[in-house]
Amino acid sequence: YAKVQDRDTTVAALRLRGWKDQAPKRDAVAKRFEFASFNEAFGWMSRVALQAESVDHHPEWTNLYSIVEVTLTTHAVDGLSDRDVQMADFMDHAAARFAPKPFK
Repeated sequence: YAKVQDRDTTVAALRLRGWKDQAPKRDAVAKRFEFASFNEAFGWMSRVALQAESVDHHPEWTNLYSIVEVTLTTHAVDGLSDRDVQMADFMDHAAARFAPKPFK
């Protein structure tokens, strides 16, 4: 595990995709994913869970019906790591197959 090298540039790129910087409270990023139904949200979570398990990197998340709120950080380095960026990329890609929802 390694912290991201250029945090400002990395977070700026993630912001363009709807991720929010959690600094200074935490060295983490968060995003709210909204789906058309619970079934879509749970299906997306299942896909992400399988990927997370395969790479041994698990998100912090909550689910309420069609909404999934995610926080990514790496506890082993006490902050944002390359693995978090890779997981954000996977999550965004997996969510793209569903009808787009506006950022909130």
